[in-house]
Amino acid sequence: MAVIAVVFDFDDTLLPDSTTALLLSHGIDTTQFWTEKAPGLVARGYDPPMAYLRLMLDLVGEGQPLGPLSNAALRDFGATLDSTFFRGIPEVFDDLRALASRDISVEFYIVSSGLYEVIMGSSIVKEHFSGVYACHLDEEDGVLRHVKRCVTFTEKTRFLFEINKGIEPAHSDTNPGLVNADVAAADRRVPFENMIYAGDGLTDIPCFSLVSKNGGTAFGIFEPGKVRSAKKAFQEFLKAGRVVSSHAPRFGSEDELGALLRAAVSSRVTALAVRRGSV
Repeated sequence: MAVIAVVFDFDDTLLPDSTTALLLSHGIDTTQFWTEKAPGLVARGYDPPMAYLRLMLDLVGEGQPLGPLSNAALRDFGATLDSTFFRGIPEVFDDLRALASRDISVEFYIVSSGLYEVIMGSSIVKEHFSGVYACHLDEEDGVLRHVKRCVTFTEKTRFLFEINKGIEPAHSDTNPGLVNADVAAADRRVPFENMIYAGDGLTDIPCFSLVSKNGGTAFGIFEPGKVRSAKKAFQEFLKAGRVVSSHAPRFGSEDELGALLRAAVSSRVTALAVRRGSV
């Protein structure tokens, strides 16, 4: 069975930024969070995802704005976000799967620097996605205290290699060295040429490069005409001057990005079928 993997970033790709929504729901000044405090930590040498995670954990606890926040509370919050997904979701997932043939399947993955538990709170994610890779937080006495996994921008490529090699998330969670396993090209479950990546062009450049250079397809997602959010300003602060194509995050069959995703999957299905002599 040949597999086509469609991989998405989460925040500002499938829905508006969930971390900002979480902070706002607790009355936190997100402009100050993203434009003052987070850049201040980056200037001190923090990786950008570690900066926002540190700031979040500083806000957790009795008497703090986020209160005694737990992973269960993060999942509960994620469950409230299903109505905020961008236009065309979840219909696009059924449409893309319908393009597959008898011996070709289409699977969906999320690779994000956002919060795993928030993402997994979504019923849309649980129904449609085969794997989710994101930041994990650990608890003490039921309250979030520590960073268990931080997904930096460049580390996102690690998870593309895990998808490429067919490593199950449950296995790599406890044995991260599995990604270094020597797997022959012919034995890799999802060749990069069968991978389609869609993400925010400001944060996903390493993934764009990896997928594109190995024969896959990458789509940058950004709305230049939209009033810039505080988090976008933070990302602009990190931008390295790299220009990528941009498409508004709209996934309907007549929307630009939605049509391009459908065309990319259809084209790949046809190419695989021709190679196998089934058309």
